[in-house]
Amino acid sequence: MLFAPHAIRWLHPAPFKLRPDMAILRKGPSMLLRLLSSMLVLHMTASLVFAVSGAKPYHLDRNLLPNGCASCHVGFDFSNGGGSYKCLSCHGPLNKRSKQMVMRNIQTKDVSKDFAKNYRHPVFDGKDIHSSREVLPETNSTTPRHAVCVDCHNPHYISGDNVYAGVRGKRIGNFNSTITKEYELCYLCHGDSANLPVRSTNKRIEFSTNNPSFHPVEGEGRNLAVISLLRPYRERKGADNDISIIKCADCHGSDDSNSANGPHGSKYQGILVDNYATGDGLPESSFNYALCYRCHKRSSILGNESFPFHSRHITGDLNFKGGGTSCYTCHSSHGSTENRYLIRFNRDYVTESSSGKRQFVEKGTYSFHGECWLTCHGVDHNPKSY
Repeated sequence: MLFAPHAIRWLHPAPFKLRPDMAILRKGPSMLLRLLSSMLVLHMTASLVFAVSGAKPYHLDRNLLPNGCASCHVGFDFSNGGGSYKCLSCHGPLNKRSKQMVMRNIQTKDVSKDFAKNYRHPVFDGKDIHSSREVLPETNSTTPRHAVCVDCHNPHYISGDNVYAGVRGKRIGNFNSTITKEYELCYLCHGDSANLPVRSTNKRIEFSTNNPSFHPVEGEGRNLAVISLLRPYRERKGADNDISIIKCADCHGSDDSNSANGPHGSKYQGILVDNYATGDGLPESSFNYALCYRCHKRSSILGNESFPFHSRHITGDLNFKGGGTSCYTCHSSHGSTENRYLIRFNRDYVTESSSGKRQFVEKGTYSFHGECWLTCHGVDHNPKSY
């Protein structure tokens, strides 16, 4: 049955009065026919997905949502499900949830707490911007940046086996690709979009496995000598428990481990799961670079095991005044199109050397020797070798 009983109980013999939530009927029988056809296709497609994968979509499971379609859609208004605010009926504050909507033994997490933090996807920051017909990545540079729940989740198809089911991927010709990896979803807004914010960069380009170096999101990394890695992280997967490929969500997500999964919001800039200070003149601490120290051993970095002047740069020892400088001053967080070892100099703090160069030159392979041509903290590296 496509309709929940109470969703059609008002279709009663005379006196017949057109309710506000029956506005779709004002558009004539052809619109109603199209609507019913769409619902039939949705029902058949979801049934096919269930038959093939064995995973029933969450929102079409009557054991989870006893009211079925009527849990989100009011009456015959199937043109939208109430928008992102409707999602909070089940995924919002516990004291504001509809007890009739979700089985009482099912406890979903409150995602609204993360959307109230300083750094968040702007799902509730604006209205009437999203269109169900929009194509991602954006091709119009004047389109306002925005995000809504359905940009990342398709409520009709999402299941435990496939959280990306039903989400339209990048458009290729007349077709949309299928999303199977998390980074493919992220690239829709943070890759080739024509309306990227001024200081944002194309993450698809940065994570490309064709680059000299990159964090291993699309595939295993190129560097075979990352001696600071904490176990179970490895350059190459050699045992079942080894981790050689990571996900965007390993760095981006809530600062609260008890929150819902996903990069909804965080108290840390960049929607990061831990703090990452990117400025200059900073004291080194386990908190300032907590994000990096999740995977890279702090004692190895400060012990200069890979770069003999790591500690000097980060802690500000010897001739440095006012503290050290961030990992971000010399390393890209995603990938470098220029150098190995994620080396890409932050131009806010690093300028050209006296000979007009700003570059890193590696001496040997995995030998931990090289030279830097640049000026930083007023010190001319023309070059400085190690």
